[in-house]
Amino acid sequence: MSRDPGAPGALKIAPSLLSADFGNLAEAVGEVANVCDWLHVDVMDAHFVPNLTIGPPVVASLRKHSGLYFDCHLMMTDPGDYLEAFARAGADGCTVHVEVGRTGELLQECHALGLRAGLAANPDTPFEAIEPFLHELDLVLCMTVFPGFGGQEFMAEVLPKVSRVRRSLDERHLAADLEVDGGIDPETARAAAAAGANVFVAGSAIFGAERPWEATEEIRAALVGTTGAARP
Repeated sequence: MSRDPGAPGALKIAPSLLSADFGNLAEAVGEVANVCDWLHVDVMDAHFVPNLTIGPPVVASLRKHSGLYFDCHLMMTDPGDYLEAFARAGADGCTVHVEVGRTGELLQECHALGLRAGLAANPDTPFEAIEPFLHELDLVLCMTVFPGFGGQEFMAEVLPKVSRVRRSLDERHLAADLEVDGGIDPETARAAAAAGANVFVAGSAIFGAERPWEATEEIRAALVGTTGAARP
């Protein structure tokens, strides 16, 4: 059974495991469990992106230690081969990239498996690639770096696309969350919130800090007064 993702549009902070200590993942998750909303799980296949990370067995192991909502970002060339495995492992939502194709089929499979369906777009992918699928989505992820590695600098040039997605969701009265991922810290989170984002994935800004729980709360505090800043 899926964990509660919270109200669509409400502010959510999702620490990214990509920047956590892979030798102590359960401990790292525990450090932020009481102050975050979701856990962002970065899945990379060393093909769609030039890095290799975790898969369903690690998700299953983490599920034993956490009741957090698992937001799984599948940076993979063939995500359809693994959706069922992630669902069984305890994923709550799976986000696929529009760039890999077969988008409608993948979104339908997510829903059939009881997963919330997300669609991600790289910084240079235009809004028009996402638009045909908006009505099928629970989440839109606008990458604010090119995926593959943590610690990259936030790309402010993506913000107009974030604004356009938000405007389109609102005009269509769609309840999908709008997520940003890459270079997120208190300052860039505020900029992304002003553009319309409500889910903020932060990796190095949280797990690179001496006190990850305090770093998480600093991002939340920076968003006070922005749209959706109250917890669901």
